[in-house]
Amino acid sequence: MHKIMIIVLCAILGTCATCQNTTATKTEPTQKVVEKAPAPKAPIVKKATPPATTSGVSDEVKKKRSNYFVSTARQKEQIDTLFPYDLSFKDLNGKELMSAEAMPKNGKPTVLLFWLTTCAPCRIEMGQIKKKYAGWKEMADFNLYAISTDFPKNHERFFKTVKEQEWGWDTYLDVNREFLKIMPGNLNGLPQTFILDKNGKIVFHKRKYRHGDEDKLFAKIMEIADKG
Repeated sequence: MHKIMIIVLCAILGTCATCQNTTATKTEPTQKVVEKAPAPKAPIVKKATPPATTSGVSDEVKKKRSNYFVSTARQKEQIDTLFPYDLSFKDLNGKELMSAEAMPKNGKPTVLLFWLTTCAPCRIEMGQIKKKYAGWKEMADFNLYAISTDFPKNHERFFKTVKEQEWGWDTYLDVNREFLKIMPGNLNGLPQTFILDKNGKIVFHKRKYRHGDEDKLFAKIMEIADKG
């Protein structure tokens, strides 16, 4: 009887062990791993380049460059500061000549009127002088030269303006803008007018323009001319 109970007990224990092993071999259901999809890349937008001209430089760049220029003026020490100087001029037709050729020293009082094509008071003053210039020449013997100190970008405008206005006196372009180096005050603020006596010495200087200044100018010309 005792042996039978032992056999039954062993059978029961074997069954439990089998069940325990079976349970242990069962695995947990695997979890499905969901990978995040990569974020969509932003589209690459290329900057539009400005249209290039045939030379490969855009019109916009050319416009910016036109506002700059490289000065060709000599240092003051290299320039003859005595009338009629040694400066490079151009006349209304674009012909190049030296200042000594354009303004020969002839023993007469000389008026130098400095102006710019972009200077409205300059044009007004020369317009007033134009109305009276013929009468002035009948009353006094003198030279009058209008000298433009325009930047290179306005040279064509200078040629056009002089031809259209027909002022009656010689007008020249200071090609290298060297008068700014040698005249009193560096010609800061135009128009400016100088009267030189027969020896080329500056004896009168006027800056800017007010109505009636042309009459004061001629009175001074008469005074200097009378002194001989």
